[in-house]
Amino acid sequence: MFERDNTAIVLGWKERLFNDILKKLPPESMITKIAFEGPRIVIYSKNPQLLLLKQDIIKSIAKTYHKRISIRSDPSVRLNKKEAERLILEIVGERAGVKNIYFDDITGQVYIEAEKPGVVIGPKGITRKRITLETRWAPVIVRAPPLESNIVRYARKLNEIASSDRKNFLEEIGERIHRPYILRNNKVRVTILGGGREVGGNAFLIQTRESSILIDAGIRVGASEPGEIFPKFNVPEFSIEELDAVIVTHAHLDHSGMVPYLFKYGYRGPVYCTEPTKYLMALLQRDYVELARKEGRLSPYSYTDIDKELIHTITVEYEEVNDIAPDIRLTLYNAGHILGSAIVHIHVAEGLYNIIIASDIKYSDTRLLDRAETNFPRVETLIIESTYGGPKDKFPPREVAENELISIIRRTIERKGKVLIPVLAVGRAQEIMLVLYHHIVKKKSLPEVPVYISGMIREAVAIHTASPEFLSRRLRDRILRKNENPFLAEFFITVKDSSEIAEICESSRPAVILATNGMLQGGPVLEFLKYLAENEKNALIFVSYQAPGTPGWNILRGARELVFYNEGIARKTLLKMQVHHIRGFSGHSPFPELLKFVQSIRPLPHRVLVIHGEEKKCVKFAEICRTNLKLNAIAPNNMETIRLV
Repeated sequence: MFERDNTAIVLGWKERLFNDILKKLPPESMITKIAFEGPRIVIYSKNPQLLLLKQDIIKSIAKTYHKRISIRSDPSVRLNKKEAERLILEIVGERAGVKNIYFDDITGQVYIEAEKPGVVIGPKGITRKRITLETRWAPVIVRAPPLESNIVRYARKLNEIASSDRKNFLEEIGERIHRPYILRNNKVRVTILGGGREVGGNAFLIQTRESSILIDAGIRVGASEPGEIFPKFNVPEFSIEELDAVIVTHAHLDHSGMVPYLFKYGYRGPVYCTEPTKYLMALLQRDYVELARKEGRLSPYSYTDIDKELIHTITVEYEEVNDIAPDIRLTLYNAGHILGSAIVHIHVAEGLYNIIIASDIKYSDTRLLDRAETNFPRVETLIIESTYGGPKDKFPPREVAENELISIIRRTIERKGKVLIPVLAVGRAQEIMLVLYHHIVKKKSLPEVPVYISGMIREAVAIHTASPEFLSRRLRDRILRKNENPFLAEFFITVKDSSEIAEICESSRPAVILATNGMLQGGPVLEFLKYLAENEKNALIFVSYQAPGTPGWNILRGARELVFYNEGIARKTLLKMQVHHIRGFSGHSPFPELLKFVQSIRPLPHRVLVIHGEEKKCVKFAEICRTNLKLNAIAPNNMETIRLV
């Protein structure tokens, strides 16, 4: 661990900063308090109308101190909740479709859940500003999802219940973030804790003399022993006590699955991610705990640890710059991988060094998402995945993959069979749903049959419908402007209970079934497979990556004898259904796209660290970056530390 520069702690620095800000504000603004709350400085006022109308003053302060500034009313001037709610409904009108309003006494914020949040915001924010001026509550406007999401509702209620604890946390973190420091010979290094020459278990520790930041904390999904699922948290460089922040690139468990474990062992700092990632990672983590209990395995954390994570999560928008430590600024960019997935840009010490972490990216448009971003203010080092980083890793064009999928489904329907598609609940399931919708409704190239969605897919879809701003531009336009939401099509039928599975499988009617787990490691897909496996009229279609050693991987390598357990009794089943593997739907970029992504980054990085791939692919992609692109590229191992500055 770098030694901290203790001379940086200057007594009274916060008071001087707040006094300087106070001097720049007009006396009639009646300031009652200035406080740090996470990355922001919050100014409480008995006359917030004045400050909201004088945005030039606030912008000047923000520019002078390079801080994000928020204005809130002092509790003494806020309307009572009943009157404030009545006034809000009167201001926004029925057209907004307000579904819920709840107040946070601690922060002075009012959460307005509406079907049309744009109406609540108003042209250039005028309606939102009017709500603030007339009620003295700060509106937080969120979209009311057309599908009710249990995890979104739970997370928002949890924040409301824990608002006092959360406010204290934000103030404590704010003081850590904004503490002064004296930059003397700062150094930057990265330690690979997971994802080095392997797929999964991503965890990268970035350290300066002042700060310690963890990017991802994932489960090593291919681990054969329980103790091997953890990233290398036992290295000397890593200390939970010294962590300033955790950043989660996206929700998949090989990137987020061990974040609650950090809270179990004492971490109480912030977790930064996009809002969809907050909900999706909690969904997947809770499912992981539940599955472990069902299978009699010991989970590395509990539901309580996931709740602690939610309370300590700070969501950020794409391309929004936030201070997360005295010498580190964070910006997230679209990664194109799954909903809310992010490329991480780390800016160290006023231009000293810039790091891009592109951990799971898709550099081509899909039906669900726009392709990954490649334009950044500055880049010195790029950390990039190589899941499909071998020169032979080439996918067919998306149209070819779609036509192959539809052709297999059509032939199966014609022979009165059923199609079982194991999918990841987040990302792949929604992409396949959009493909099926397009070919059933738009092209009419597939007959309308029931499409059953099972496992966590329904909840994940609900989170997608709550976050249209993070979807592709085309899909977003259809949902928000044309009022056409493909996810709400009537032929998508949710399997609400496992007791329905036998009836679905034994029915003579053809059907398509999307079920989790994508690698056949557990979940409802195994229940469906148990009923469908011995009927050669049926089809099993893999559209996801199959990690070595998983049941899906074994089937693709020719295994046809399956073992199912019922109340502890093993039963062998011969897999007779047709098996297909379509490689064009991955949320990862294949080799040509990865290379094009690196070439397209502006400015071009000086150094490349290749991670998140099988060893041969990491090493080969690094070699190609050196020879073809003339970049300083290596494929680091786990537990390896690279000095950047």
